[in-house]
Amino acid sequence: MPARVTGIHPLRAIESGRISIKGSGFPIEESVPPAVRIGDAPARVVFASPSRLDVIVPAGLEGGRATVRVEGVPGETAFVDIAAPFATGLHQVDNPIFDRDGNLYVTYSGTRGQQVPVSIFRVRPNGTRESFSSGIVNPTSMALDPEGQLYVSSRFEGTVYRVARDGSVEVFANDLGIPCGLAFATDGTLFVGDRSGTIFRVDRTGEATTFATLPASVAAFHLAYGPDDRLYVTGPTLSSYDSLYQVDRDGHVTTRYERFGRPQGVAFDNHGGLHVVEALAGMSGLYRIKGSGEPELVLAGPALVGVAFDRQGGCVVSSNDTAFRLKWPIS
Repeated sequence: MPARVTGIHPLRAIESGRISIKGSGFPIEESVPPAVRIGDAPARVVFASPSRLDVIVPAGLEGGRATVRVEGVPGETAFVDIAAPFATGLHQVDNPIFDRDGNLYVTYSGTRGQQVPVSIFRVRPNGTRESFSSGIVNPTSMALDPEGQLYVSSRFEGTVYRVARDGSVEVFANDLGIPCGLAFATDGTLFVGDRSGTIFRVDRTGEATTFATLPASVAAFHLAYGPDDRLYVTGPTLSSYDSLYQVDRDGHVTTRYERFGRPQGVAFDNHGGLHVVEALAGMSGLYRIKGSGEPELVLAGPALVGVAFDRQGGCVVSSNDTAFRLKWPIS
């Protein structure tokens, strides 16, 4: 039976992401596995069997659709969508965020207590990056209220700031522990994740009350408010596996999924699809949660911490230092 390629999984990746080439009859009897190229660049093979080749996406590829070819395997060409670097020189701890005009906001969070020249950068849709706001120590998480106003937490100061359109800031709420994740409900209520395990509910006046309690995180909480009026929360712990939690309007916590290794950013796309970043080595990438089934890996990439979707069908995934952008499917 002649060798052939039947599919690629996942169909999207960033540089250094691990993808699987599915097929049959791959020539692996030799001591060296068959050569694989993505675009014009060689890809390193890290696993080989007659029906599957796992490869690492090489750096330096242009964004967009790239061909995937296996040496000595004829037939139809397979493709993978590559997310291109969109902004670099960052220090992201949580999700970046899009405003209503398609501008992307990213942070330089720095080490604990570090004063940095620029706390928040704004990246225009054409990729132009500009300084936006300064003076916030350890900017951590960002969220937009229902009116489109930007808020950002400082995990060092225990404070959430409201950011004006000119980048100036004012204190909105404080005494919030180590605030990491932020998410707004449709009625303007702000939810704040304190890394020590408390989820605060903050009203429009900045008054905070305890809303729910979760296991403390060793890194950061990540929050997203869903179209089902539930809050979704991730936060890595010292356990072998960590959970994706959902919290109803009364603060009742249930487990949505309990087998993530190191879950990070969580966000909904513009069609209501729930996505979670998984940072555990060997299975890292962006996962889509559908129904009650297992999460589906939809983008491969190492050491990711955040994800954001714009209103035009675009997606950005970010590592600590780089944001990558690609078009996102309607389905």
